[in-house]
Amino acid sequence: MSPPLLLDRAGPVATITLNRPEALNTLDYPLMDALVAAAANVAADDTLRVVVIQGAGKHFMAGGDLHTFAAELTQPAGERDAFFRAVITRLHSAIESFHRMPHPVVGRVHGAVAGFGLSLMNACDLVVAADNAYFASAYRNIGLTPDGGGSWALPRLVGTRRAMEIMLLAERFDAQQALAWGLVNRVVPASGLDAAVAEIVASLCDGPRLAIRNAKRLVRESLARTLSEQLDAEATSFGACAATADFAEGIGAFLDKRPARFGRDR
Repeated sequence: MSPPLLLDRAGPVATITLNRPEALNTLDYPLMDALVAAAANVAADDTLRVVVIQGAGKHFMAGGDLHTFAAELTQPAGERDAFFRAVITRLHSAIESFHRMPHPVVGRVHGAVAGFGLSLMNACDLVVAADNAYFASAYRNIGLTPDGGGSWALPRLVGTRRAMEIMLLAERFDAQQALAWGLVNRVVPASGLDAAVAEIVASLCDGPRLAIRNAKRLVRESLARTLSEQLDAEATSFGACAATADFAEGIGAFLDKRPARFGRDR
């Protein structure tokens, strides 16, 4: 039997593959546990430069496995409340790992991106979507509210009014609409998805390591800070980056009119 999740490393790149293609990569309990473990694993690996999240088969992730959840319906309401609260709280540690890890996370999405799949995609720093991708919040269709930080990320990505539309109406929308709303960075033909993701991954791997990590952190933390606090954080980061060999290389490359060769800072 295939594992529910694959974690592969190629040099400084880790790839997390949701591996339940026969079930549209929907979340059951083994996949939840595997995702939590994989997220913690890559977050702690300081040798990494990039993490890619993708789905096996024809879809990214179509949300939770309703057949798995249906098995809990025999529990009394109070016990279901406690059970699912504990399950989702544990699952949320994976989302926190993706948000807080220093290395950028790239989402490679295609096919269905729904429910927790949409929340997981929104936890990524950059997202490339195939033109066959389609998206939906979907929670209201089964009487639930978002998990995975969906209600936190959506207003920040698309604004409150649009987030309300996505969550309250639960209508399906396509990749071009996701691009127009700012949910994905690029939409490419499905046949070119791997190449487009590889190009972004290569750019991140070849870039100045501390500058990329600090830029991610500055953006992630900005909405919780005042302007003065953010300006102080920017000044601190600027100074730290200016002390690196990558900064010297960037200046030298500009003055020499040649491509920069970053990577001497580890």
